[in-house]
Amino acid sequence: MSERQRIDVWLFRARFMKTRAAASRLVSEGGVRIVHDGVPRRLEKPSVEVAPGDALLFSHDGKLVAIKVKALGAKRGPPAEARALYSELDAETLA
Repeated sequence: MSERQRIDVWLFRARFMKTRAAASRLVSEGGVRIVHDGVPRRLEKPSVEVAPGDALLFSHDGKLVAIKVKALGAKRGPPAEARALYSELDAETLA
């Protein structure tokens, strides 16, 4: 497995989105921000890659979610496996 993964694939495998298409749509609409190497930016293309250590900020189920990518998923697994891919952060800190 490479050290980077497309953001839409990662959001799908981490079980934040039910489909990869929904994840792509969220990113394309500008609904995801990333902090990579301390530099925050809004994502506009689902082809942008994330790596372990990146922080993500997005809206999910009506609330603001801030997470840190801990690992990349090889497949969409059960919820317990998906939770191992990230750790939660304080949304106010990243916003």
